Amino acid sequence: MSKSFWAFLLVGVAAASALVGVLLYWNRGAHIELKGSIQKVRTLASDESSAVVIADFRFVNPADYPFVVRKVDVFLEDAAGQTLEGMVVSEIDAKRLFDYYPTLGQKFNPSLMVNAKIAPHASLDRMIAAQFKISEEKAQARKSLRIRVEDVDGAVSEIVEKAPSR
Repeated sequence: MSKSFWAFLLVGVAAASALVGVLLYWNRGAHIELKGSIQKVRTLASDESSAVVIADFRFVNPADYPFVVRKVDVFLEDAAGQTLEGMVVSEIDAKRLFDYYPTLGQKFNPSLMVNAKIAPHASLDRMIAAQFKISEEKAQARKSLRIRVEDVDGAVSEIVEKAPSR
C-alpha cells in the first residue's frame, strides 16, 4: 500500500474522531441524572424491632433539562451485607418526628417529594426519612445507605453514603 493511502486513512480517522468529539461536547448536558452526597444521617428507634433513618443530602442536576421526581426509594445495607428497603416517610410525618423527638435535632431541609422539579444546573439540599424493620443499633451499624431517585422519563440516580460515621 502506498503512502498516500495511509495518509488518507489517517486524515479520515482524525476527521471522524473530531466529529465524535464535537457531538459528545454538544450533547454533554442531555444526560439526565442527579449527582450528590449524603451529608448527615440520624436514626431513631420507633420500637425495639424498627428504626427510622433520616438522611440529609445535597445534590445537583448537571443536565440542561429539569429532573422531575417520579419515585424515591431508600435502601440500607446492614452489617451482614443484607439490603433492606425502607418505607419512605411523608413530609408531614417527618415534621411530626422532629416535633415529638427533640433528640433528633433541627429539621434542616424539606423532604424530597414525588413530582418535585429540579431545575437544570440547580443544586439543592433535601432530606428523606424512611422506616426500616431493624433495630436502631443495627441501623447505626449499617455498611451503607442508598437513596434511589427516579425521573418521570425513567432516568435513575443513586446517592450513596460514602462511609457511615459511628
